[in-house]
Amino acid sequence: MTTGWIIIIVAVLLLVYLIGIYNKLVRLKNQFENAFAQMEVQLKRRYDLIPNLVETAKAYLSHERETLEAVISARNQAAAALPQAAKDPTNAGAMQQLGGAESALGSALGRLNVVMEAYPDLKANQNMMQVSEELTSTENRVAFSRQAFNDAVMTYNTYRQSFPPVMFASFFGHSKDANLLEFADSAEIQAAPKVNF
Repeated sequence: MTTGWIIIIVAVLLLVYLIGIYNKLVRLKNQFENAFAQMEVQLKRRYDLIPNLVETAKAYLSHERETLEAVISARNQAAAALPQAAKDPTNAGAMQQLGGAESALGSALGRLNVVMEAYPDLKANQNMMQVSEELTSTENRVAFSRQAFNDAVMTYNTYRQSFPPVMFASFFGHSKDANLLEFADSAEIQAAPKVNF
């Protein structure tokens, strides 16, 4: 009878342990998905501010139409890539596409900032100063949100790949790693853009 009880106790402990692994995988996945959702809010806010920036600059930069169009085009590409990445942050292709689009947007905004430096009246415009301040604040939030997302992804991936959870992760529906959101020119993007008006 004692051998039977030992087997039952071991089976119950193993079941409790497996339930703990499952629950932790779910919790960590929910954390990185929530972190992505928080970053998505900031990216959408950023995408909403960019047309205001371009509209304000249009009157002053009429002969710089190419630069303005490049910013809007890059913004539209990034905004289009975001829903695919939001649908499944474990999709490497969608995350790479979003990272590439964000890199292109950062580059286009950088070119716009360089062009605007030559226009003192534009830099002194009250609307431009307000939009620029909001954009800079949003850029800081994007960087913070991206870091929080990448930290949550690292925590999830590390736990999922460690032993013994790696033996059960696929069985519990956690068969692939989540993907970090990396930008092509990460060091440049992590710093808030210098918007001097």
